[in-house]
Amino acid sequence: MIRTAHTAGLTRPEQEAIRALLDEAFDEFSDQDWDHGLGGMHALLVEQGRLVAHGAVVQRRLLHGGRPLRAGYVESVVVAREHRREGRASEVMAVLESHAPGFDVLALSASDNGAALYESRGWLRWRGPTSVLAPDGVRRTPEDDGGVYVLPGRAELDLDGGLTCDWRDGDVW
Repeated sequence: MIRTAHTAGLTRPEQEAIRALLDEAFDEFSDQDWDHGLGGMHALLVEQGRLVAHGAVVQRRLLHGGRPLRAGYVESVVVAREHRREGRASEVMAVLESHAPGFDVLALSASDNGAALYESRGWLRWRGPTSVLAPDGVRRTPEDDGGVYVLPGRAELDLDGGLTCDWRDGDVW
Protein backbone atom coordinates (compact mmCIF):
# COMPACT_ATOMS: atom_id res chain seq x y z
CA MET A 1 0.00 0.00 0.00
CA ILE A 2 1.29 3.49 -0.82
CA ARG A 3 0.84 6.15 1.82
CA THR A 4 1.18 9.79 0.81
CA ALA A 5 1.96 12.51 3.29
CA HIS A 6 3.54 15.92 3.49
CA THR A 7 6.83 15.96 5.39
CA ALA A 8 4.99 17.53 8.34
CA GLY A 9 2.68 14.50 8.45
CA LEU A 10 5.41 11.86 8.58
CA THR A 11 5.89 10.10 11.86
CA ARG A 12 9.34 9.90 13.45
CA PRO A 13 9.55 6.12 12.67
CA GLU A 14 8.60 6.81 9.03
CA GLN A 15 11.31 9.47 8.75
CA GLU A 16 13.85 7.11 10.28
CA ALA A 17 12.84 4.29 7.90
CA ILE A 18 13.12 6.58 4.87
CA ARG A 19 16.57 7.81 5.92
CA ALA A 20 17.77 4.26 6.62
CA LEU A 21 16.59 3.09 3.20
CA LEU A 22 18.33 6.02 1.50
CA ASP A 23 21.56 5.47 3.46
CA GLU A 24 21.52 1.78 2.50
CA ALA A 25 20.89 2.46 -1.18
CA PHE A 26 23.27 5.35 -1.80
CA ASP A 27 26.94 5.21 -0.85
CA GLU A 28 27.26 8.90 -0.12
CA PHE A 29 23.86 10.12 1.03
CA SER A 30 24.54 13.29 3.03
CA ASP A 31 22.48 15.34 5.45
CA GLN A 32 22.16 17.94 2.66
CA ASP A 33 20.77 15.24 0.34
CA TRP A 34 18.29 14.34 3.07
CA ASP A 35 17.23 17.98 3.46
CA HIS A 36 16.56 18.24 -0.29
CA GLY A 37 13.77 15.68 -0.04
CA LEU A 38 11.97 17.40 2.83
CA GLY A 39 9.20 19.99 2.69
CA GLY A 40 7.02 18.36 0.06
CA MET A 41 4.84 15.33 -0.59
CA HIS A 42 6.13 11.81 0.02
CA ALA A 43 5.04 8.47 -1.39
CA LEU A 44 5.85 5.55 0.90
CA LEU A 45 5.33 1.99 -0.32
CA VAL A 46 4.92 -0.27 2.69
CA GLU A 47 4.63 -4.06 2.47
CA GLN A 48 4.09 -6.26 5.51
CA GLY A 49 4.82 -3.32 7.79
CA ARG A 50 8.16 -2.51 6.15
CA LEU A 51 9.08 0.45 3.94
CA VAL A 52 10.24 -0.93 0.58
CA ALA A 53 10.14 2.18 -1.64
CA HIS A 54 9.96 5.95 -1.30
CA GLY A 55 10.02 9.16 -3.31
CA ALA A 56 9.23 12.81 -2.70
CA VAL A 57 8.26 15.83 -4.76
CA VAL A 58 9.24 19.28 -3.46
CA GLN A 59 8.59 22.70 -4.91
CA ARG A 60 11.47 24.51 -6.61
CA ARG A 61 11.84 27.44 -8.96
CA LEU A 62 13.44 26.88 -12.38
CA LEU A 63 14.22 29.52 -14.99
CA HIS A 64 13.81 28.78 -18.69
CA GLY A 65 13.42 30.97 -21.74
CA GLY A 66 13.44 34.14 -19.64
CA ARG A 67 10.58 33.05 -17.37
CA PRO A 68 10.27 31.40 -13.95
CA LEU A 69 8.70 27.97 -13.72
CA ARG A 70 7.01 26.50 -10.67
CA ALA A 71 8.58 23.06 -10.61
CA GLY A 72 7.79 19.89 -8.74
CA TYR A 73 11.25 18.44 -8.16
CA VAL A 74 11.46 14.70 -7.54
CA GLU A 75 13.88 13.66 -4.80
CA SER A 76 14.90 10.63 -2.76
CA VAL A 77 13.51 7.91 -5.02
CA VAL A 78 14.68 4.62 -3.56
CA VAL A 79 13.72 0.95 -3.52
CA ALA A 80 15.02 -1.65 -1.07
CA ARG A 81 17.67 -3.83 -2.73
CA GLU A 82 15.62 -7.04 -2.49
CA HIS A 83 12.65 -5.38 -4.24
CA ARG A 84 14.37 -3.77 -7.19
CA ARG A 85 13.21 -4.56 -10.73
CA GLU A 86 9.74 -5.48 -9.44
CA GLY A 87 7.93 -2.29 -10.46
CA ARG A 88 8.04 -0.63 -7.03
CA ALA A 89 9.78 2.52 -8.33
CA SER A 90 7.16 2.85 -11.06
CA GLU A 91 4.40 2.67 -8.44
CA VAL A 92 6.05 5.43 -6.41
CA MET A 93 6.68 7.55 -9.52
CA ALA A 94 3.03 7.25 -10.59
CA VAL A 95 1.99 8.78 -7.28
CA LEU A 96 4.58 11.57 -7.53
CA GLU A 97 3.62 12.28 -11.14
CA SER A 98 -0.01 12.67 -10.07
CA HIS A 99 1.08 16.01 -8.56
CA ALA A 100 2.05 17.33 -12.03
CA PRO A 101 -1.11 19.42 -12.56
CA GLY A 102 -0.05 21.65 -9.67
CA PHE A 103 3.22 22.60 -11.38
CA ASP A 104 4.46 24.08 -14.64
CA VAL A 105 6.87 21.15 -14.98
CA LEU A 106 8.19 18.19 -13.03
CA ALA A 107 11.97 17.79 -12.98
CA LEU A 108 14.64 15.59 -11.44
CA SER A 109 18.32 14.73 -11.61
CA ALA A 110 18.75 11.08 -12.56
CA SER A 111 21.48 8.70 -11.58
CA ASP A 112 22.86 6.49 -14.33
CA ASN A 113 20.86 3.60 -12.86
CA GLY A 114 17.63 5.59 -12.66
CA ALA A 115 17.60 7.16 -16.12
CA ALA A 116 16.03 4.13 -17.84
CA LEU A 117 13.12 4.15 -15.39
CA TYR A 118 12.35 7.80 -16.03
CA GLU A 119 12.68 7.49 -19.80
CA SER A 120 10.31 4.49 -19.76
CA ARG A 121 7.75 6.69 -17.99
CA GLY A 122 7.91 9.46 -20.60
CA TRP A 123 10.38 11.78 -18.89
CA LEU A 124 12.59 13.69 -21.32
CA ARG A 125 16.32 14.27 -20.92
CA TRP A 126 17.20 17.96 -20.88
CA ARG A 127 19.65 18.46 -23.76
CA GLY A 128 20.52 22.10 -23.17
CA PRO A 129 22.96 23.63 -20.71
CA THR A 130 22.16 23.64 -17.01
CA SER A 131 22.95 26.38 -14.50
CA VAL A 132 22.18 27.47 -10.97
CA LEU A 133 21.10 30.87 -9.70
CA ALA A 134 23.83 31.08 -7.06
CA PRO A 135 24.21 33.86 -4.49
CA ASP A 136 26.78 35.48 -6.80
CA GLY A 137 24.66 35.14 -9.96
CA VAL A 138 23.96 32.52 -12.61
CA ARG A 139 26.65 29.85 -12.69
CA ARG A 140 26.90 27.02 -15.23
CA THR A 141 26.68 23.46 -13.91
CA PRO A 142 28.22 21.45 -16.79
CA GLU A 143 28.63 18.39 -14.55
CA ASP A 144 24.81 18.14 -14.51
CA ASP A 145 24.32 18.49 -18.28
CA GLY A 146 22.58 15.39 -19.61
CA GLY A 147 21.45 14.24 -16.17
CA VAL A 148 18.36 16.42 -15.72
CA TYR A 149 14.98 15.07 -16.83
CA VAL A 150 11.64 16.81 -17.15
CA LEU A 151 8.04 15.75 -17.43
CA PRO A 152 6.42 18.64 -19.27
CA GLY A 153 3.28 20.15 -17.85
CA ARG A 154 1.72 23.54 -18.53
CA ALA A 155 4.92 25.29 -19.63
CA GLU A 156 6.25 25.28 -23.15
CA LEU A 157 9.80 23.92 -23.08
CA ASP A 158 12.75 23.97 -25.45
CA LEU A 159 14.80 20.95 -24.36
CA ASP A 160 17.85 22.42 -26.10
CA GLY A 161 17.60 25.74 -24.27
CA GLY A 162 19.14 26.69 -20.97
CA LEU A 163 17.64 25.57 -17.66
CA THR A 164 18.55 27.22 -14.36
CA CYS A 165 17.60 25.96 -10.91
CA ASP A 166 17.31 27.87 -7.66
CA TRP A 167 20.18 27.75 -5.16
CA ARG A 168 20.45 25.19 -2.38
CA ASP A 169 23.34 23.82 -0.35
CA GLY A 170 25.01 20.63 -1.59
CA ASP A 171 24.11 19.24 -5.00
CA VAL A 172 22.10 21.99 -6.64
CA TRP A 173 20.46 19.64 -9.13
